[in-house]
Amino acid sequence: MKIEILTSAYEDLKKGRIFYEAQTENLGDYFFDSLFSDIDSLILYAGIHQEIFGYYRLLAHRFPYAIYYKIENDNIVVWRVLDCRQKPEETKKQLVDKFS
Repeated sequence: MKIEILTSAYEDLKKGRIFYEAQTENLGDYFFDSLFSDIDSLILYAGIHQEIFGYYRLLAHRFPYAIYYKIENDNIVVWRVLDCRQKPEETKKQLVDKFS
């Protein structure tokens, strides 16, 4: 299996990196590295996570973020990487409305 990260997910990661870098120097880089480590773990664990709004959801280990992905044609496709501190309706809107 290969992992494909869509532009929407990469943009989510960039926003998170900017946010955390504004909090403390180098925290943005740590955020980025941590989330990519979680995404890399999908090579071993893809498909075991809970399904939410039609996507598998991997909760990040070090930050309050969720990685939403699908398995398509033997590939792991990362659709979004969203902050869990937002309202569930906003998460649903970002997943369902944009990609329906």
